Amino acid sequence: MGKKTKVALAIAAASAAIWAGSKAVVKPQKRQTKNLLQGKPLIFAHRGGAHLAPEHSILAFDKAAELGVDGFYVDLRLTKDEEIIAFTDETLERTSTAIGFVKDFTLAELQEINFGAKFEDLEGHQPFANEQISVATLQEILQKYQDKKFILNIQDSPDTYEGSLIPSKLWRIIEEFNLAPQVVVTSPYNEQIERFNLYAQNQIVLGAGEGEATKAYTSFTSQFGHLFSPKADVFIVPTKSALILFDSAKFMQFLNGLNVAIFFKEVNDLVAMSRLLRTGSQGIITDRPDLAQPVLLKYKEA
Repeated sequence: MGKKTKVALAIAAASAAIWAGSKAVVKPQKRQTKNLLQGKPLIFAHRGGAHLAPEHSILAFDKAAELGVDGFYVDLRLTKDEEIIAFTDETLERTSTAIGFVKDFTLAELQEINFGAKFEDLEGHQPFANEQISVATLQEILQKYQDKKFILNIQDSPDTYEGSLIPSKLWRIIEEFNLAPQVVVTSPYNEQIERFNLYAQNQIVLGAGEGEATKAYTSFTSQFGHLFSPKADVFIVPTKSALILFDSAKFMQFLNGLNVAIFFKEVNDLVAMSRLLRTGSQGIITDRPDLAQPVLLKYKEA
């Protein structure tokens, strides 16, 4: 046996010993049970059902509510006068004819802009080009749909002025409407979720930031998954991201074993919805709540 072979075998043996030792000593830390994540799978309209009506508009939320969705996925940003609105992008160009940063406009100024100008329906028409589709505030949405569940996604970066304010403001609004049991709070930024939880103190279901989701998947595939301690109650992820296959049934089982739910976003195909719910997902976030009708009916009848 050559010297290199002996070294390789020694390293392998040492790694196996480390793995076995950690497996014996470290016990996975499960998340506490949150009632919102128990029971039947949930269907959320993404931005109100963004393929059926202008995203984040009251019109979109109304359409999705009529279709019987369990709740809404809502992106959040702060205006110049510190109002939380339902809006995705940092700038206005994608969904309106106006230009500029959201943070540079007051709520009153934003409400004068048509945010349905660039919306195209399923036939490729622009039915709202000459109408007024106004921006919606978070308070307006929560007031109107108090029977629904919400995934509230903080879009403002934590290193901005807006981002520094929005966690505390969000918590106060949730308290105002007494909707803590119906809300998931998440963000692309782990730091924003942590800041929000300083106020919420684990009273709210917390979503995982992108970094947390990647860390979990890396731990799962490395054979050291038993060392992973989740900081979130639910992962809200695409089915795939780069080389990461979040929709792996074994990965879903891994998370479920830690009492962590997994929701898949922007799933706009009925076959995919059914497959994901069958193999371990607790929720679907879709731009096409109309296509989710058979799924909704199935779980209502169960």
